[in-house]
Amino acid sequence: MKLVIQIPCLNEEATLPVTLGDLPRELPGFESIEVLVIDDGSTDRTSEVAHALGVERVVRFSRRRGLARVFDAGLRESLAMGADVIVNTDADNQYVGADIARLVEPILAHRADMVVGTRPIDSIEHFSMLKKSLQRLGSGVVRALSAADVPDATSGFRAYSREAALRLTVVTGFTYTLETLIQASHKNIVIAHVPIRVNGKLRESRLFRGTGAYVTRSLGTMIRVYLLYRPLRFFLSLAALFGAGALALFVRFLVVFFTTKGPSGHVQSLVVSAALSMIAALFVALGVLADLTAMNRRLLEEILVNTRLQRLGTGRTDNGRDGR
Repeated sequence: MKLVIQIPCLNEEATLPVTLGDLPRELPGFESIEVLVIDDGSTDRTSEVAHALGVERVVRFSRRRGLARVFDAGLRESLAMGADVIVNTDADNQYVGADIARLVEPILAHRADMVVGTRPIDSIEHFSMLKKSLQRLGSGVVRALSAADVPDATSGFRAYSREAALRLTVVTGFTYTLETLIQASHKNIVIAHVPIRVNGKLRESRLFRGTGAYVTRSLGTMIRVYLLYRPLRFFLSLAALFGAGALALFVRFLVVFFTTKGPSGHVQSLVVSAALSMIAALFVALGVLADLTAMNRRLLEEILVNTRLQRLGTGRTDNGRDGR
């Protein structure tokens, strides 16, 4: 069994040595542990520092691609390295390296294919009350959009089995944390969570410029991913909403018509009811078309998985990397 620990990096020459020094080099159940650093177009010496510290594989992109793309490229490269289990951690040493043993245990015990590390949000001193509230809110929204009952949906400290990594494909460009949870749930990948510890803050977050931007982009990501996997349910819900409005107005028109022995100026209720009915019918049609498209996409994803298996069998990768 091989464990690959992947670390997405952007200008982390100062924090990377601390992070690497905190990682375990031996774990029960694994014959070897290798580290993969994915340099997202850093302008400092991140790649050079990684090489100097003995990192087994360094992938460097010539320009910035974003965290989601870098994470996905890390999964592909980890699989090419022969990983049986992949752990993703942050380069700022936010997570305690020794807790990797907790992350991989459910996978080694065949109880899960994806494991999320749950941070003690309420006790993290450098998290503001607003950030703690948003973390809980985001996790609640993810639970509502999927069957993933994970208390800390935004945690980047995660473990994936080889099978899970093969089946996951990041399609949004902002962050992989929310997307992969919703996607894994709808692909029937078994998800577990374990408590983990955190270290002190070494630097400020670079993922977003402000709380408003983070909330907006996160909600957009969640809705988009949900629509990819449950479009019929979404559009039928909208159709039901407009249909209920149409029915209420139509009933109102009938009541007024028969109680006043004539339309009595309430024809507008009938007109609006007809308009809402047409909108509801349109949403039903959109839902059917979107569901057919989703079925086609699932078939394409199966083809993609088979293609990845073939490439891994021939030693090819498809992440477009430069470096070694």
